[in-house]
Amino acid sequence: MATTTKLYRPVGQNELDLIAASGFKAFPPRLPEQPIFYPVLTKQYAEQIARDWNTKDERSGFVGYVLEFDLESKYLERFEIRKAGSSQHLEYWIPAGKLEEFNRHIHGEIRIIAKFLPFSTQ
Repeated sequence: MATTTKLYRPVGQNELDLIAASGFKAFPPRLPEQPIFYPVLTKQYAEQIARDWNTKDERSGFVGYVLEFDLESKYLERFEIRKAGSSQHLEYWIPAGKLEEFNRHIHGEIRIIAKFLPFSTQ
């Protein structure tokens, strides 16, 4: 069995609906104005985005979810970890054109581990 790395992804309602339509097996293609897919390394960082950004964003349906998934570690090695702000804000930058390939390296299902609504205190 391949070694996996646990990653997180903050999403809004529309993206979650598309993931659910895949049977929680794949992330949907990026929109034209979204050239990069950003999975993050920590639950805390994903929670911050879901809580502080998604709940204020109309395109996210004013709701934020934190998703957790396992990705084949060997495949992940081809991408750099990027720092987006503080040392706690670590993420991978996956080119949109590589997302279908990325999805093939997910082991198991994509899991919902948290949900944030506007003014949530979670």
